[in-house]
Amino acid sequence: MDFTKTTEQDSKYNHLEKMSVSELLQNINNEDKTVAYAVENALPQIESLTNEVVNKLKNGGRLFYIGAGTSGRLGILDASECPPTFGVPHELVIGLIAGGDSAIRKAVEFAEDSERQGWKDLQKENITDKDFVIGIAASGTTPYVIGALKKCHENNISTGCITCNAGSPLANTAQYPVVVVVGAEFVTGSSRMKAGTAQKLVLNMVSTAAMVQLGKVKGNKMIDMQLSNNKLVDRGVRMIMSELRISENEAQRLLEKYKNVRNVINNFKNE
Repeated sequence: MDFTKTTEQDSKYNHLEKMSVSELLQNINNEDKTVAYAVENALPQIESLTNEVVNKLKNGGRLFYIGAGTSGRLGILDASECPPTFGVPHELVIGLIAGGDSAIRKAVEFAEDSERQGWKDLQKENITDKDFVIGIAASGTTPYVIGALKKCHENNISTGCITCNAGSPLANTAQYPVVVVVGAEFVTGSSRMKAGTAQKLVLNMVSTAAMVQLGKVKGNKMIDMQLSNNKLVDRGVRMIMSELRISENEAQRLLEKYKNVRNVINNFKNE
């Protein structure tokens, strides 16, 4: 397939080694400013994908992210933040990376080149047609991801993708493609930069919008968050004080009793 891989095009900046720290930072920032506009152009695609994610989750399915390298790590990051933020089970949003968990910290050579391994990794999670799989790959050419999505289709499993190259094999494979064209990177080919930022923004949008649609936010508060440290306990107390117009001591007492902000709000009338 013939397409232009814009993420690999030559940077519009040259002789980076001759730039001062100030010049480097300013130029990187100038490039970063363009990313949100690139995401804006993809909003209709993001909406279509998110609606399907919500539909699957509301009907008992799970959301999978699958990727390699930076893309895989970003998927795992987003998945890992859903339970503490929204109080959902760890099994609801699952991130998979080529090379397995060891690849989160250290690159596993050639792991992304297997067309079969992605599907094997999904099978280990007992994936079914109730679930939804999002392939993440800046280049849009990663065999590990493309192979997994193709096998998903053979098994009637719905798929989406997040990529940064229009017309890529991945974009043409996914049923709900999201293509955020960020152009050439500041350091030529370093897709952990603008492309990585774009992918993170889209992941934030998809998971947050889905969780709001599932009722995991009230007003603008994370009422189902896990109270796993003192900062979050304090945040929970302040949420309760604001929502119920009660004192700090009373809010603390209720939170200790009911263990969860939502439970406090739901049971307050019975106090």
